[in-house]
Amino acid sequence: MKKLSSLLCAAAITFSAMAQKEIKIGIIGLDTSHSTAFTELLNGDDKSDPYVRDFEVVAAYPYGSRTIESSYNRIPGYIEEVKKHGVKITNSITELLDMVDCVLLETNDGRLHLEQAEEVFKSGKICYIDKPLGATLGQAMAIYDVAKEYDAPIFSSSALRFSPVNVELREGKHGPILGADCYSPHKVEPTHPDFGFYGIHGIETLYTLMGPGCVEVNRMSSPDQADVVVGKWADGRIGTFRGIVSGPAIYGGTAFTPDGAVQAGGYAGYKVLLNEILDYFKTGKAPVTPEETIEIFAFMKASNMSRERNGAIVTLDEARAEGRREADELLAKRAAK
Repeated sequence: MKKLSSLLCAAAITFSAMAQKEIKIGIIGLDTSHSTAFTELLNGDDKSDPYVRDFEVVAAYPYGSRTIESSYNRIPGYIEEVKKHGVKITNSITELLDMVDCVLLETNDGRLHLEQAEEVFKSGKICYIDKPLGATLGQAMAIYDVAKEYDAPIFSSSALRFSPVNVELREGKHGPILGADCYSPHKVEPTHPDFGFYGIHGIETLYTLMGPGCVEVNRMSSPDQADVVVGKWADGRIGTFRGIVSGPAIYGGTAFTPDGAVQAGGYAGYKVLLNEILDYFKTGKAPVTPEETIEIFAFMKASNMSRERNGAIVTLDEARAEGRREADELLAKRAAK
């Protein structure tokens, strides 16, 4: 009965939103530049853009990390920035949900996403969860499990997935992908496992090109320079991720095809991601499957296990099993409240 009610509620909200002149968006978390970038794009003056014409950010709940200094220091300035675009600052997520049709969960601290996302799921409002979906594989799994309880769709992705060249490569326009080497900056955040806070950008690029199906990884680590993870896919293909610690903060890679090497796309701005989010808000259909998103987290988890074992090969099945145990513990604590 709860699932049926949730579905009917979501359908009614979607229909109501589409009938409005503008679909109202709320932002949770003003501790990331994504929040201000999305607001500037949507609340701008270019009404020739159908996305700008159809959507508006109307409210924001600013918190947000209270422990990651690089995040919480941004909040006061970002509050003032979004207010310039007519956004109302709310005192709670509950207050925000009463004002909006859709939610951008932008909180930079993945540890908060499970609790914040469940509040959105309960409301029947559709939600995009910015990277990282959760701080850990177990948290990411738990979020999907809770979303399933409420029949809530989920979409989470790095903007790198939707760089135009990467989309072409994923769609096979350059031929089958025989292998890929991808890279992005790797900034260590002690509250999150390695790669989950930032290196996920390059790993998302790798998965965009290769697709899911990695079965095992191993990792070479040089903490002051770079980390390199080698993944083997079930069909024998090899893909690598280089997390850049020292050197320029660059994004990209190389895809290998029968006709030669093709340079993968780097950062192409937030608009390519935002367009996908807004299409998802209208349709309820996520452009990335839960299975692929979970595998990205399993890839990161397995790479960290490999580092702890001095570069030994670790299977993604072993990583998933550890993640499942963590997810079950989180869900048990939730049920006990």
